[in-house]
Amino acid sequence: MGHGGSHLDPRAQLRAAGLRVTAPRVAVLNAVAAQPHSDVERVAADARREIGSVSTQAVYDVLKACVAAGILRRIEPAGSPARFETRTGDNHHHLVCRGCGAVFDADCVVGRAPCLQPSDTHGFAIDEAEVVFWGSCPQCQAAASEKSSQAHEPEGRP
Repeated sequence: MGHGGSHLDPRAQLRAAGLRVTAPRVAVLNAVAAQPHSDVERVAADARREIGSVSTQAVYDVLKACVAAGILRRIEPAGSPARFETRTGDNHHHLVCRGCGAVFDADCVVGRAPCLQPSDTHGFAIDEAEVVFWGSCPQCQAAASEKSSQAHEPEGRP
């Protein structure tokens, strides 16, 4: 996935979205661009490394403003904290590992938004379909098979 062009220049993105360019906003966008699918804590830690002190609340506010402006996308896999990414508007989906919580992008199978049509729209004008594929990542699969080869007794099921 190519990350070229002014597409990822946070200052240009903020200006294009009509948002003021501030150090916390630039730091947050840089953090999300560097580590897609980061949660708020991770983004805050990376932003602090870049600009020093910035409150977690300030990071929340920046994320919220950038999601509202369409610069960032927020995803919320069930049971895990909200995560953020710079890849917006292309109708892609996500793979989430039940073991470690790792998140990976999965391109839409059809490519045009929305790529899934419900059998009954209930009158909605649908503009997005969000799919989360759940499973085990290669590392968690390897760890599980290692564990099961070490276990001699069958697992007790209640």
